Amino acid sequence: MIEMTAAQIAAATGGRVVGDPDARVLAPAVVDSRLVAPGALFVALAGERTDGHDHAPGAVAAGATVVLAAREVDVPSLVVVDDVQEALGALARTVLARLRAAGDLRVVGITGSVGKTTTKDLVGQLLRAHGPTVVPVGSFNNEIGLPLTVLEATTDTRFLVLEMGASGVGHLTYLTSIAPPDVSVVLAVGSAHLGEFGGIEAVARAKAEIVTGLAPGGVAVLNADDLRVAAMAERAPGEVVTFGTVTSAVVRADDVTVDEAGRTTFRVSHAGEQAQVRLRLVGEHHVGNALAALTVGRTLGLPLDRLAADLADAVPLSPHRMQVTERADGVTVIDDSYNANPESMRAALRALAVVAGRRRRSVAVLGEMLELGDDSRERHDEVGRLAVRLNVKLLVVVGGAAWPIFDGAQMEGSWGEEVVQVADVAEAKALLDSTLTAGDVVLVKASHGSGLWRLADELVAGERG
Repeated sequence: MIEMTAAQIAAATGGRVVGDPDARVLAPAVVDSRLVAPGALFVALAGERTDGHDHAPGAVAAGATVVLAAREVDVPSLVVVDDVQEALGALARTVLARLRAAGDLRVVGITGSVGKTTTKDLVGQLLRAHGPTVVPVGSFNNEIGLPLTVLEATTDTRFLVLEMGASGVGHLTYLTSIAPPDVSVVLAVGSAHLGEFGGIEAVARAKAEIVTGLAPGGVAVLNADDLRVAAMAERAPGEVVTFGTVTSAVVRADDVTVDEAGRTTFRVSHAGEQAQVRLRLVGEHHVGNALAALTVGRTLGLPLDRLAADLADAVPLSPHRMQVTERADGVTVIDDSYNANPESMRAALRALAVVAGRRRRSVAVLGEMLELGDDSRERHDEVGRLAVRLNVKLLVVVGGAAWPIFDGAQMEGSWGEEVVQVADVAEAKALLDSTLTAGDVVLVKASHGSGLWRLADELVAGERG
């Protein structure tokens, strides 16, 4: 974060200073007192389980110099505001405006129903080779995580990469009001949070807000393979650059091949140039994510051959997203348990089928996909049927809410020991411990709230019993 006094923070947030107005913030803002660095701004948010105001004295003891809060607490320098979350956004908005005015900072915003975090990680790896880059860790993509990421930027930062999530119409409008992107990326319009949006067209309208929220002179980077995304070109205030596998895409991939390990090779073409890309990421669906990242680089003026070479070196950075672990006992674990929706479920199951091939046993451990609304039963049923069509040898359905996956598999013709339903993670772990053998390939996939990521952690550790 750029250096600011308590008085300057109060001016940016509409707050009032209690205590020392000249106290200086020299380190990034944090909402967790355990993450305080010397000179930090501690943001006292009141959450469902804990109230940051109670931790403010501890944060100051750990080195925080200023506290942003909604009420007075006993610390040397405090900025009191009406709404801490809104003040955090206002502070990030002010800081970003100052950074843009002072230097050549470019902001990249990324959204989509699937692939946001992976694409964000890829973009970050590509841009770091060309200048100081700030990229959020994990999925810091909401009204709290995004401004915290913005506040990590300094006067040296050249690229600021932001993941922008939305669970309703208007969410991206708010996020882009804090950080209007110079490059806005839309990956896909899918079924994530469908229950909260109320329909797929509402999802499309919400995702388009990152396009209409572009900074002046900004560029919209749109997935030409997704018709709803491609249609957002009509709403772009300026230049549009498309990516995809269709012939109309400006940045296009063709000659796509997938090897036995599930890793993809393709040829990318743009503006009369071509380059070969071989990804280390597992799953053919990552071609779209890689193309999006490469298109961002091209939009920012970076050379195609260098981008293609750097993509070949890019690795998964965020946990529980198509992470492949080869255990010492010969079992391969594909951990994609961070989140799930129908589109990502299909992609993960297809990747499992490719990696297992005909010589290894494929095992899919699947849990509930949350926030699908009235379509939930049908979408889970479809996943079970797809698992059978892909010849998954053992399907383990975890949790009562995921039972339509089990039902769909049985209706598609999977019987007996081919499909099993268990109550929870502990029961799933016991079953797998008793059945997994060398050569098996195990996919773990569910929405984060189902808790199946805990099973993935145990499987990756390779502990038995």
